[in-house]
Amino acid sequence: MPAAAQPPTQTAPAGSGYHEQARNGRQKTPQRIGEFTLVLVGNLLGPLLVIAFGALAWYLLGQDFAPGDGERILGDPLADEALGLVSIAVGIPVVLLAVRWCGSRPAGTVASVTGRLRWGWLARCSAVAFPLIVLQMGALALWGYLADGEESLAGDFPGWSQFVLGLVVLWALIPFQAAAEEFVFRGWLTQFFGGFLRSPWPGIVLASALFAVAHGFGEPSGFALLFYSAMWWGWLTVRTGGLEAAVAVHVANNVTAYGITVALGQLAESGNAADAPWQALVLELVAAPAYSLLIAKLATTHGVHRLSTTPPEDRATPAAPPR
Repeated sequence: MPAAAQPPTQTAPAGSGYHEQARNGRQKTPQRIGEFTLVLVGNLLGPLLVIAFGALAWYLLGQDFAPGDGERILGDPLADEALGLVSIAVGIPVVLLAVRWCGSRPAGTVASVTGRLRWGWLARCSAVAFPLIVLQMGALALWGYLADGEESLAGDFPGWSQFVLGLVVLWALIPFQAAAEEFVFRGWLTQFFGGFLRSPWPGIVLASALFAVAHGFGEPSGFALLFYSAMWWGWLTVRTGGLEAAVAVHVANNVTAYGITVALGQLAESGNAADAPWQALVLELVAAPAYSLLIAKLATTHGVHRLSTTPPEDRATPAAPPR
C-alpha cells in the first residue's frame, strides 16, 4: 500500500515558541540554504526592480530626476519617498514565499504562533504605541527647543494641499514598509536561527545588528538607538508570540516622524533613525523598555498566546462509532 502523501505544509509542534516555528521536521540543510538564498536575493533584487520600474515610469511620464550628486532618484521628494517605501515593502511577499516554498510551513507562522496576524492584538498594541511615540517625539522637540531655540523647529509649511497629499501617500505606504522590516528582521531571521538553535538570542542579536546596519551609517547615537530598540522589539516578539507589538511601534514611529517632516516641509532633506542625535537615544533608553514591558503585561492580562497550539487541520478526527 503506497505511503500517504505529505501535506504541502507542516506546522511546528504544539507548545513551540515564536522563534521555533521553523522546527516542523521539514527543515533539512538544503531547505535552509534555499530559504536563506531566496530571502537574501529577493530582498536585494526586489527593491532594485521596484526602483527600476518606478524610474522608468517616471521617465515615460516626462518628469524630472533628482541631481546625480544626491541619494534621491526622482525629482519630486514625495514620489521618491513613496518609491522607497514600496521597494522595502517587497520584503513581505519575499519572506512569505520563502517560508512556504522552502520551509514547507504556513506563511502565517512568520506573523505569529497562531499562524496569522492577530488584528485585535495589533489594535491594542497600536493604542499604546501611538501615544507613547507622540509623547517621545514631543519631548525630543521640546528638548531641542530649550537647547537651540526656534532654530530647532525651522521649516516651511508646504501648504494644506501638499501637506494632506503627503500624509495620505506616506501614511498609506508606511504600514507595509514597517511591517516588511519586521517580517524580515524580527520575524524571519529570528525564526531561521531558531530552526536549529534553542535560544532565541543569537537570532535576536544578529537581526538587531543587521537592522541597524540596513539603515546606513549615520551618527553613532543613531546606530546605538536602532540596535537598542531592535533588541527590545526582538524580545517582545518572542514574549508575545508574534510581530504585532513590533509592527505597531514601528508604524507609530514612522507615521509620526514623517508627519512632522511633511509639516515642516523637509521631505527633501529627510534622513532616517541612523542620523538620530544623542538626545533621541537618551529618550529611547526609557521609551523602549517602557513600551515593551507594558505590552508584555497586557499580553499576559489578555491571554495572548506566546506558544503555538495544534491547528484544527492537524487534529485527529474522531472515528465514527460502529453501527
